[in-house]
Amino acid sequence: MTAARRPEVRLPPLVPWDGDGLEPDGDYDGVRFDGTDLADASGRGARFMDCALDGCALDRAELARARFIDAVLTGVRGVGTDLAEASLRDVEVVDARLGGVQLHGAVLERVVVRGGKIDYLNLRKARLKDVVFEGCVLSEPDFGDAHLVRVEFRDCVLKRADFSSARMESVDLRAVAELDIARGVDRLAGAVISPAQLMELAPAFAAQIGVRVEA
Repeated sequence: MTAARRPEVRLPPLVPWDGDGLEPDGDYDGVRFDGTDLADASGRGARFMDCALDGCALDRAELARARFIDAVLTGVRGVGTDLAEASLRDVEVVDARLGGVQLHGAVLERVVVRGGKIDYLNLRKARLKDVVFEGCVLSEPDFGDAHLVRVEFRDCVLKRADFSSARMESVDLRAVAELDIARGVDRLAGAVISPAQLMELAPAFAAQIGVRVEA
């Protein structure tokens, strides 16, 4: 089992952001957003390089096709953040409180999501490579038709996860604290699970291949 490569983010001295909202296709380099209210901000296609977002509100923020490179997002919160087709490379997301985040069609490479809770995370058709979910709660995440390569779930809770039509390579589920798969049990080829998880998933596996289990 090949372990995921974690990001090594070393931010340079940052300049506090004193602007008003965001701009589509904006270029943000070496900036710290500290408690900034970015609700309803329009930053479609923007680039965030060597940036930190601390305690920012991201409700309904329009960040489709945005690029985050060498960035740390700590304590961000919000509902309905649009990151469709965004690109995240060498990014740490720490203690986020998010709901309904749209990351469908996004590309995540060397990303760590540590702590926090994300409800209804939409990663449909996304590509995840060297991604670690650690100590977080993912409620009803949608990995439908996504491609996962070297993805680890550690000490996290997966509630009602959807893996329909997903493709997996070196996906480690052994350290999941709570594994609840609503759909896509048949797509776990390429994943590693523990013996205890195998017992828990046995009824779903049996149902998938049409086996009846009766005493």
